[in-house]
Amino acid sequence: MNVHKNRAFAARLGFALRGLAHAVRTERSLKIQMLALLLVIATLLVLEPGALWWALVLLASSAVLAAELFNTAVERLADELHPEDSVGIGVAKDCAAAAVLVAALGALAVGAALLAHLLAAAGVLV
Repeated sequence: MNVHKNRAFAARLGFALRGLAHAVRTERSLKIQMLALLLVIATLLVLEPGALWWALVLLASSAVLAAELFNTAVERLADELHPEDSVGIGVAKDCAAAAVLVAALGALAVGAALLAHLLAAAGVLV
């Protein structure tokens, strides 16, 4: 039986935080995305969009971070289970990386929509 199953919430939270800390320490892409998130939050604080825009932007941003964490997990698991080069493992890693790209493009689209909304509200964009 898996010793990590059905543990108390505090223990499960600890596992998640340990995984997040490891990924932040070891993954350059995640560090960059975390920095981007801080810049996004600062921008939201300056622009003061409505609550719905905050929710959309933060949801899109968290999707990018989650995709990067899944990508990290897939890469690490694949490397542990199959350390030598493999076409199939390469495809799995490429697909995981593509998920990050899709999430990032979606987040950029939300940002562009927010910018268009703000410009339209200011009468700059008709």
